This record gives sequence, C-alpha cells and structure tokens, in this order.
Amino acid sequence: MTVHDHQDGAGSSDPLSPPPLSPGLDPARTALILVDLMDRIVALPLAPHSGPEVLAAALRLAGAFRASGAAVVGVRVRRPGPAEQPPGSDLVEDVAKVCDLVVVKQTVGAFHGTGLDERLRERGIDTLVLAGVATNMGVESTARAAADHGYGLVFAEDAMSGLTAAEHRSAVSLDFPRFGTVVTTAQVRFTDGG
Repeated sequence: MTVHDHQDGAGSSDPLSPPPLSPGLDPARTALILVDLMDRIVALPLAPHSGPEVLAAALRLAGAFRASGAAVVGVRVRRPGPAEQPPGSDLVEDVAKVCDLVVVKQTVGAFHGTGLDERLRERGIDTLVLAGVATNMGVESTARAAADHGYGLVFAEDAMSGLTAAEHRSAVSLDFPRFGTVVTTAQVRFTDGG
C-alpha cells in the first residue's frame, strides 16, 4: 500500500472492515508510529482499551514490523518550560527497545518542530501505521499532520485508546476513515507475507 492507494480512494469507510492491504504493506516504505507510550500515560485510566492492553498490542505490532524490516518510531512528549519532566516521562522501556528512531515533541502531534517528516523521507517512507495514546489527541493530531504531508495512513484500532471510550470511538469511526484505513493489529500485513 502506498500513499497513492489512499488518494485513489482505497481507504475504508467502514471501521474494522477487511482492509484493502492486499497484497500488503511494503516494509521498505512503511513505518509504525507509536505515540506517547510513556509510563505515566500508559498508567492513565484509558478506554475502551486499558494501558496494558494498548501496550501489549503495540509491542506485538512492533515485533511484526521489526521482523519484516519495517521501521518503528517512538514518539514521546516533553513539556516545554520545566527543567525536570514529571516521573514516567520516558517511553516504556520495552517500547524504547524496539524503536529505530525516537522523536521528542512539545506539541500534541509528532510532526511540528521534531524533524520527523525529514527523517521519514530520508528512509523512503510514505505510509504510516499509527498506534498509541490518546486516540483523539496525540494519535489524531499526528495523523492529521501526516495526511497534510501526503503520507498514506493505517490506524491500528486495538493498539490505541482514549481517555474515554466515546472519544476513542468518535475518532476511530468518524475521523480516521477520512484519512486512511482502520484495522486491527492482526489485519496488518506486509508484502513479504509477515
């Protein structure tokens, strides 16, 4: 799947319907973006998926990306201003271990002022699979900027969660299908069969 598939209308309008990922994502042109999987954020009361559920799904997805040779990008937030960040402001240790690249943002989304677009372009990446917390905040803000930059987008619904189930459902059912394809982690496939 490339950015052109999305521009040609390949995105699904029915969340969690069988994805148009056939024959699969090209691992050389695809990156997994893991948004704000930091200890203090994963520990929040999230819904509809708990922080540990999101983390487990994201790590399974990251393992599939690494096995296929596709890039994994970790994104964490640094609050502007204070010299010391709140405890738990680093990526979860298991997430940090699987990342090929980590970007630190000071805004809601992962693109503004981080150099993320340039670093992805250097690797020839034109399609992003998004996961993380919160669905309608960091993930959605990153997705909107990615769409503005021309990336094809895939959303791993079970590897993200919101502060409320209603916020998560709204983003997944109303907003994300306008930008790309909503799938479960099990539906993500690569052209190498992975």
